[in-house]
Amino acid sequence: QVQLVESGGGLVQAGGSLRLSCAASGRTFSNDAMSWFRQAPGKEREFVAAINRSGGTTVYADSVKGRFTVSRENAENTVYLQMNSLKPDDTAIYYCAAKRAYTSTQVRDYNYWGQGTQVTVSS
Repeated sequence: QVQLVESGGGLVQAGGSLRLSCAASGRTFSNDAMSWFRQAPGKEREFVAAINRSGGTTVYADSVKGRFTVSRENAENTVYLQMNSLKPDDTAIYYCAAKRAYTSTQVRDYNYWGQGTQVTVSS
């Protein structure tokens, strides 16, 4: 099994930046595809970004493309989400998720989830 712990959330003004981290433990990190999802109050959990096992392929939701960057350091068992040009609509709890092998943008495909970290963007 895999344990995931997110960190780096906080309160930031619109236009600002945050960098989220997700530390993984429990099995070989390099065998897992990793993703970030987010969920705002009253809304469904939605896909944000994904990265494949080697880090050579990334996928982004249209709403964050050009503003967010996902990366990973397999030697450190950590995945990151750099968030720039933040908007109030980005306010949500951000979750990292892991699955074996190939990337996916679907919540249902992920086996392991962190507890989330709150990101609040003020206007």
